Amino acid sequence: MRKIGHVPPTLIAESPKGPIHFIPSSLADERAKNDFANAARLVCIAFDVTAAVLVLESWMKMAKPDEAFDASEPPSEALDRQEVVLLLGEAGGQQKQKFLPIIRSDNGTFFGFGEFSGLKLDNFEGRFAQVMPPKKPDAQAKMLAGAVLQAMGVMEKLLRG
Repeated sequence: MRKIGHVPPTLIAESPKGPIHFIPSSLADERAKNDFANAARLVCIAFDVTAAVLVLESWMKMAKPDEAFDASEPPSEALDRQEVVLLLGEAGGQQKQKFLPIIRSDNGTFFGFGEFSGLKLDNFEGRFAQVMPPKKPDAQAKMLAGAVLQAMGVMEKLLRG
């Protein structure tokens, strides 16, 4: 954040063969976001991942106290939106989320992270949730996921490099 002003979307995972880092080329549109989420799921299956963290920079909006949440307005278009780095962690059937509000200087450069003052969230849903499989994948599932990743151009040397 300090050097380039943003954080690239990243999957950081632990596998029996060691750490994995996966950064997509872009999240420019809905298709690219879906492709990254699906590739992250395939990585978790193919490499028998035991723990995973997705790091995403995002716009967030929350319902005001005593008001219903307006899901019709995208967070990126909301006047009261907040820019955050979101950490989505999974391991052993557990999920944890951490929101890091981004503080920017008047000229728009990254200054630091603030404290998240919202409610504690115990459930997270959406395209980037539940990237790890609910049960340990068998050899056939790992092989198939690996073949799909290879067809997508995601190879092990790119993940560990």
